[in-house]
Amino acid sequence: LSSLSGLTHESHKKDVEQVYLRCSEGSIEWMYPTGALIVNLRPNTSPASYKHLTVCIKPFKDSAGANIYLEKTGELKLLVRDGDRSPNKVYCFGYDQGGLFIEATPQQDISRKITGFQYELMSKGIASDLHTLSAPCRPCSDTEVLLAVCTSDFVIRGSIQDVTNEAEEQESVIHVGVNKLYRQKSKVFQLTGESGNWRGQIKTLLECGVKPGDGDFLFTGRMHFGEARLGCAPRFKDFQRMYKEAKDKGLNPCEIGPD
Repeated sequence: LSSLSGLTHESHKKDVEQVYLRCSEGSIEWMYPTGALIVNLRPNTSPASYKHLTVCIKPFKDSAGANIYLEKTGELKLLVRDGDRSPNKVYCFGYDQGGLFIEATPQQDISRKITGFQYELMSKGIASDLHTLSAPCRPCSDTEVLLAVCTSDFVIRGSIQDVTNEAEEQESVIHVGVNKLYRQKSKVFQLTGESGNWRGQIKTLLECGVKPGDGDFLFTGRMHFGEARLGCAPRFKDFQRMYKEAKDKGLNPCEIGPD
């Protein structure tokens, strides 16, 4: 977390401050914004790999007091307008498309304003695989499922216990009962209660119309801003079939015990 305050620049409201961030994910919090900030993301990777990176930012729910632009060679492109209240909206762009320029908007009382957002840096391959860009509700092909098993942040066999819809955020929360945990990058799925059952939540878009249903699924997906986002989720019996067919042909991209 990088936290800055504009009050120290009260007498220099046109000041432009440079901030350098080395982490691949984190957050910026600019209290009482005045002037402008240039945010330089400099991850600890080879500069040659920068062109393969995607940057995503997710403004805090109550972020206010500044416009956020994409800046390259002096040209500004508005990314997030001050006061835009699109809940949970994520803005992504290629690392080579420019940096972030955050400019405070004129305020009567800056002490009531805090501009902030979370950010993530990821490879362009992973970013395009978030399954939320082109056709988020489209069923995955056999090849996509088998690849998702190898590359996803979480892979579980489980059932849908319940689905709650969050209309304001245009998202659905899938409450999953876990029967087998193959992999998880973060501890989204945990043991709960005295029964010792594993449970967790996966988010997807409301438009996909996910509903509770019988039977087991293979849930795969990625962690995005601390939340599990749904990728491919075939019925488990279908996954067993496609896994066996690929294994028999020697075409499995990775091994996993499907039983």
